[in-house]
Amino acid sequence: MTEKLGMVVSQFNYEITGEMSKKSQQRAKEAGARIVKIIEVPGSFEIPLAVKELLNNKSIEGVITLGTVIKGGTDHDAVVAHAVAKKLIDLSVEYGKPVSLGISGPNITWQQSEKRIEEYAIRAVDSVIKMLRRD
Repeated sequence: MTEKLGMVVSQFNYEITGEMSKKSQQRAKEAGARIVKIIEVPGSFEIPLAVKELLNNKSIEGVITLGTVIKGGTDHDAVVAHAVAKKLIDLSVEYGKPVSLGISGPNITWQQSEKRIEEYAIRAVDSVIKMLRRD
């Protein structure tokens, strides 16, 4: 069975998230799933609205999310990361479809985020596929 997935990618810190997107697409293909629609949004804060759009699409079975929320001089990263994570859980439960949390942070540096590119990209895909394939 080929799962049909959607993916939402934050454009903020695109040097990182763009690589995450490439790795996720490769992983989905290796796993026998198809990413049928990709939406790019300005930042991680905007991811939930695009996820909702994809979840409303009857042919999309689950959604991969990709972003990174890097620590700045304030607690803004924590506020954004926690709000987005909470909303993604809510959307997944509301629609009965898996939504991954492929968003690194909060409280990480640029270098830490770079090191997590492959790990988060693969996990974001695998978690959605595992939820769809569970018996």
